[in-house]
Amino acid sequence: MKRFAVYVTSKEGIFDPAGENSRKALKSLGFSGVTDLAIGKYIELEVEDSNTEEEVAKMCEKLLANPVIEDYKIKEL
Repeated sequence: MKRFAVYVTSKEGIFDPAGENSRKALKSLGFSGVTDLAIGKYIELEVEDSNTEEEVAKMCEKLLANPVIEDYKIKEL
């Protein structure tokens, strides 16, 4: 079996409401030094040995990420 990690983040210039709300909440809690905050997704996949990173990328394109507004990075674990 192979394991892959997928990191999904908003593309540059795309508004991240969850990140902005968290940044504001941190400020209200006294953490005023945070000027930007992004919220993303971390996904771990365990696949059969015959699966490749390219196949995991296809999974990201079709389901795990929204390629219109999100970027993703894949790392084999």
